[in-house]
Amino acid sequence: MPRPSKPRHVCWLPDERRFGPYGRRGQIADVLVMSVDEYETIRLIDHEGFDQEQAAKQMQVARTTVQRIYVDARKKLAEALVRGKQIVIDGGNYVLCGRNCDPCDWPERRKLRRQNQFGNEE
Repeated sequence: MPRPSKPRHVCWLPDERRFGPYGRRGQIADVLVMSVDEYETIRLIDHEGFDQEQAAKQMQVARTTVQRIYVDARKKLAEALVRGKQIVIDGGNYVLCGRNCDPCDWPERRKLRRQNQFGNEE
């Protein structure tokens, strides 16, 4: 029996959870489900510019785990772009970081948290 997988740490959930071709309502066959941890690897590596080692440290898993998750996420992105499918971000093995998470506690993130909490910047 394989050991249970370790949950991945995610700073916050995406604001939008459904993406797809403009003006097309997707049927079930036209939807790919991307897990929240797959989304987080794309966000950290492609958007934030982390390398896989830094992303692994932030998500508190092994680099090889991040690499595997990242490859799966990139395949889903490519499939959606090439085949015109929708992506829905949902599920996965993750825990949402708390307010005082050291890796997530960058100045930009503190500013965003204040804006989300109070509706405007303090």
